[in-house]
Amino acid sequence: MFVLLPWRCARGFNTGEVTAVHTPARPRGAVPFRTAVAFGVLLSAFVFEPAASGGDVSLPDPEESGTLPVEEALAQRRSVRAYGDEAPTLQDIGQLLWAAQGITEPTQGFRTAPSAGATYPLEVYLCVGRAEGLDEGVYRYRPGDHSLTRHKETDVRQELAQAALGQAWIAEAPVVLVVAADYARTTAVYGDRGRRYVHIEVGHVAQNVYLQARALGLATVNVGAFDDTAAQELLEIEHDVLAILPVGAPDG
Repeated sequence: MFVLLPWRCARGFNTGEVTAVHTPARPRGAVPFRTAVAFGVLLSAFVFEPAASGGDVSLPDPEESGTLPVEEALAQRRSVRAYGDEAPTLQDIGQLLWAAQGITEPTQGFRTAPSAGATYPLEVYLCVGRAEGLDEGVYRYRPGDHSLTRHKETDVRQELAQAALGQAWIAEAPVVLVVAADYARTTAVYGDRGRRYVHIEVGHVAQNVYLQARALGLATVNVGAFDDTAAQELLEIEHDVLAILPVGAPDG
């Protein structure tokens, strides 16, 4: 998890090295660090997982090792807006979703992307047009059991592209990941400063998807220009849409 508490020294993720020494006053309404982490872990374990339903799709177990070193993935990472007709496999889709928000430490529920206080405010939706093993529609990713719950039965890619100011590559990609946020999960712990932490977390998720897509021979682009209300109403969700990531095999 990332720790961005303005009243404490920021420390390295694993080494404990002090990277900042400025310690302004604790924001009003914020809670101490250890309390925030404990509260976030508790909530992530018991509150945020969507209920299972008869329409759930179990995803293949994610791979935790691969053939492309992270240095090469970083060097080769690009934003790609042209995709071929090839449909991603269910294994590919599961791997991408795991990279975005998968569980990596089951006991405490820690995920692939760091989250302030382990509050995990993000939800990932998958819009499917063409995919092996999945019908078209909108699915909600369930990190707890690495599965999908079908949320809508219609292909919304064309309408989502229109909501994104006519960016056609959203409609042309076989699948689209949509990252949305429930700000209250983080602001309940950190006050208004929590909104900044949510935005930082979206960046972590997007980069994870970029690198995982590259490792799978796929490609993506992080779309931030869209009509917020139109996207939210189209997907029929209560959360705020923050990022749209079309994914597919690069064309050519």
